Amino acid sequence: MNQRKLFRTIERLTAENFQTNEELLLHVLKEIIAHETVNLTGGRLWSLSPSKKSYILVKQLGDMAQIEDRYSLRVSENPIFYEVGKHRSILANETNAYLRRKGIQRYSATGVGERIKIGEQRLYQYILALNSPSLNQELIDTMNIISSAVTSAMRNRNIAEQKRWLERDIDQAREIQRSILPAHEHDFGPYQLFGVSFPERIVGGDFFDYLDIGASNDRLGVVVGDAASKGLSAAIQALYISGALKMGASFETKINTIIKKINNLIHRTFPDERFVTLFYAELFDNKKGLCLFCNAGHNSPLHYSARTDTITQLENTGPVLGLAPDQSFSTENINLHVNDIMLIYTDGITEAMNANKEMFGEERLSEKLLAYKHLSAKEITQRILEDIQVYSAQAPFADDKTIVTIKRINE
Repeated sequence: MNQRKLFRTIERLTAENFQTNEELLLHVLKEIIAHETVNLTGGRLWSLSPSKKSYILVKQLGDMAQIEDRYSLRVSENPIFYEVGKHRSILANETNAYLRRKGIQRYSATGVGERIKIGEQRLYQYILALNSPSLNQELIDTMNIISSAVTSAMRNRNIAEQKRWLERDIDQAREIQRSILPAHEHDFGPYQLFGVSFPERIVGGDFFDYLDIGASNDRLGVVVGDAASKGLSAAIQALYISGALKMGASFETKINTIIKKINNLIHRTFPDERFVTLFYAELFDNKKGLCLFCNAGHNSPLHYSARTDTITQLENTGPVLGLAPDQSFSTENINLHVNDIMLIYTDGITEAMNANKEMFGEERLSEKLLAYKHLSAKEITQRILEDIQVYSAQAPFADDKTIVTIKRINE
């Protein structure tokens, strides 16, 4: 399942009112086990007892042998808990004799909630242990998304209990947002570029930028990102990433190296659930129209080929940024010929809803791009945004919206 869509799905599962964090967690556990696109057969929720230095079973769901109520596992006897504390999600062989007798031989586990210091280690408040017939890296990526989304919901719930709404330092937040975003229109060699970003609130987590690369400025970096958090915290995170990208571009660092370093910076610097999706491309001022790109869990940009009159998607080349350290990212390439178009956008575009809660969607966006292919980059961007505003005018929910259109206009 698309990582961003999975995150959104879990966000919706946690949107209801729950009396306790455990009630929220059990609701999510039940729903993801039943979800047809998440390959899980069962799971267990464990709660950390700092005083006992143990994890205590809250409840189990799904197809598995019954474990005794409130069964506990001492942290000192199960050092794998420390690994969860460090890496968030793990795959491991079960070493507890009682659980092995219950049929658990190999399992997956992900940490949820705040991390609490026990001795010299930090352990998650809760652990979701999940059963799946496929214990592999894809499951780890899925569990990281589940952990991130649920942790975010728990934190938001706790904040909401203390204060319903907090908007502070508004002038500062506006200034941060302005400092991130460049001028809308940009010309580079044979290319027209036009970008627009509209935050849902006063400030938002979407951002885009144009980066001149190299002493001769024969390359241009184009970046579009989307921070999972909201408001001022998202704007600060976007500013941080934008600065890191500018620094990497100034040293002409390889794309996958830049993205890997930024991933590690986000993981170390920001709270666990504040991940970022990012699409980064480099345009070259030459006749071949070479474009290198890295897609870190971002919505797949659309590439319109004038030669074939078709649209293709530029799929992910790595995971979202910030959830786990030392992730791998690859670089792909395409060639942009005369009248080719690249449309880069955030999920506020395709997930814009009408009054019936129907999303605008990727198919409709592709149809709009085909309809406006003869226009300039600026006109394409403006027409699509106008269409989305009309489409979602009666919707109760809105998200940050960003589009950057790149069009090659000559050789």
